[in-house]
Amino acid sequence: MQEIILEKIKKNKTTALKTGQYIEAVGRRKTAVARVRIFLANKYSFEINGRDIDDYFKINELCKNIEKVFELVNIPQKFKITIHTSGGGVSAQSDAIVLGIARALIIYDGKLRGILKKEGYLKRDARKVERKKPGLKKARKASQWSKR
Repeated sequence: MQEIILEKIKKNKTTALKTGQYIEAVGRRKTAVARVRIFLANKYSFEINGRDIDDYFKINELCKNIEKVFELVNIPQKFKITIHTSGGGVSAQSDAIVLGIARALIIYDGKLRGILKKEGYLKRDARKVERKKPGLKKARKASQWSKR
């Protein structure tokens, strides 16, 4: 099934999903990983780890950050989106979800790539916490040195 979808992307045609089929993409940020699945549906629904988006993210700004992707591409809300996310904090999970949705939308319609890339939704933010070094208190913090 994935090969058929990839063939249609190469031809820049819209992917035709049948009932029960889905498009899957992965987004990552820091240590957070989000596996996004997009189904075609009559009613728009958004589910993260078995919970509604408003129940999962208590901060409205994180919800708006996720929904900006759909507002940007002007696709009618005809998707059922299920997301399994783990690791990191809620902000990192939100960023991972945005990347996963953007990648899934490109698989759905290859023509959206230019729009999403221009807005920076396809960039993988690779910044991670620097590891602690031996002999130091944190990654760079050392104990105070005194001359006498």
